[in-house]
Amino acid sequence: MSSQDSHFRNVFGAILGILVAVTLSLLGLARWLDRSTADQRHADDPLVRAEVLERIRPLGRVALAGQVNSALALSAPAATPVTPTSAATAPEPTPAVAAASPAAAGPDGKAIFDSACNVCHGAGLAGAPKVGDKAGWAARIAQGTATLHQHAIQGYQGAIGVMPAKGGRTDLSDEAVGAAVDYMVAGSR
Repeated sequence: MSSQDSHFRNVFGAILGILVAVTLSLLGLARWLDRSTADQRHADDPLVRAEVLERIRPLGRVALAGQVNSALALSAPAATPVTPTSAATAPEPTPAVAAASPAAAGPDGKAIFDSACNVCHGAGLAGAPKVGDKAGWAARIAQGTATLHQHAIQGYQGAIGVMPAKGGRTDLSDEAVGAAVDYMVAGSR
């Protein structure tokens, strides 16, 4: 091997080493500078706070025998704002309180629509008619309420779109799904 090849290899290796060192130094400096503002950015961001609350919310609720427990399936825990000082402590679970007479009033169609149906029927996904779209609902309403209830409860695949059984929310009762259908039909006549 000639001295020129050896000299080239030494110089090339040194330059490559210097470039790697400069790159790593710049990356380290960037991370160090970002570290001081990242915690504050995340503490002030309402979307980050909402995601954290969603991840730490209780997964189950207690249903007691002899009591009306229908409110447990329909209500979601209320999100409380998290301040940076109280973020380390988990929120206390609140007991579910049944409405004054949920059996007499029946399921709330709007609440069920907001929690389950709005994903597709609010945006018109998978051929779902939007609430308030009279043209989109006209042919469906003409089939009758019983047919609409049956399609919503059991599922339906038509030429225009797909309706999964209970909108994919198998935890909902047939009455709750019917109330949501009635709410959408009333808003689309």
